[in-house]
Amino acid sequence: MQDQVVEKRGKNVDEAIKAALDELGCEIDDVVIEVIEEPTKGILGFMGKKPAVVRVSRREKPGEDVCKVLEDLLKRMKLAYRIEQVEYDENRVRINIAGKDVGLLIGRKGETLNSLQFVVGLIYNRNREEKMRIILDVEDYRKKKEQSLQSLALRLSDKVKNTKKNVVMRPMSSQERRIVHTALQGDPQVTTYSTGDEPNRKVVISLKR
Repeated sequence: MQDQVVEKRGKNVDEAIKAALDELGCEIDDVVIEVIEEPTKGILGFMGKKPAVVRVSRREKPGEDVCKVLEDLLKRMKLAYRIEQVEYDENRVRINIAGKDVGLLIGRKGETLNSLQFVVGLIYNRNREEKMRIILDVEDYRKKKEQSLQSLALRLSDKVKNTKKNVVMRPMSSQERRIVHTALQGDPQVTTYSTGDEPNRKVVISLKR
C-alpha cells in the first residue's frame, strides 16, 4: 500500500507541497495539507535559514474504505481474488471482484453475493450518519443480469401496449424490482408498481390511464 502521509521540505511552501504530491502520486484536491514550518530567510539571507516543512495526508475516498472492509472479509474466506473496478458517486459505491475462486461468491441466484453485500454495508455504515449504498459484483454478474432485466422489461412493456393487458413479472428482489421500475419510468404509455409480500413481491406493468 502506498504511504498515506509524507513530510517534505522545500525553499517555500509551494515547493514542499509539490514534492509531497509527486511522492504520493496525488492531485492537490486529493490531500489534506498541514504547514509545519514556514520558511525563514535567516540573518543576511543565509545564517539560520530554514526551509518550509509540510505534512501532506492522502484523503481517503469512501470507495477505498469500503474496499478495506471487503478485502478483510475475503481474506478470512481465503479466496483468490482481485478488485477489478471501483466506481464511486455520491452516496454509492460499486465494486467488481474478479479471480479464479470468486464464482463461489455468487451462490444460488446471487444469494451469497447478496449476503456478502449486506454484511459489508452493515460493517461500513455502522455508526455513520450518512449511509453509503454499496453494490458488490462478481465479474459483472449483476451488470449482465441488470442488462437482461432491462431488455425483458422493455419487451414486456411492448406486450402490454399491444395486448392492452397487464403483465405480472416473476417474484424479484427489491434491487431487481428497482431495475425494472427505472428502465420503464420514462415510458409515457406504461406504468409500473409492486404487489405482494416478500419474498414473493412482483412488478406489474400496465398501461397508463
